[in-house]
Amino acid sequence: MAHNQHNKAQNSGGFALIILGALLLFLAPNIYPTSLELGIIALLGGMIIGSIGFYLKFIRNKEKRI
Repeated sequence: MAHNQHNKAQNSGGFALIILGALLLFLAPNIYPTSLELGIIALLGGMIIGSIGFYLKFIRNKEKRI
């Protein structure tokens, strides 16, 4: 029973944020081809959302282990 918390899956939503960021990154030029400002905002948003997801999925867990 003491290892029950250790064996649970930690669903932080990081993988979903990585997928959402990648979709924004790749689809932004197709969604906003005429508006340069919205395209750039969508690209930057995709990078930011993906990097937050990467942090939640991989880096935060390594910091806990050390």
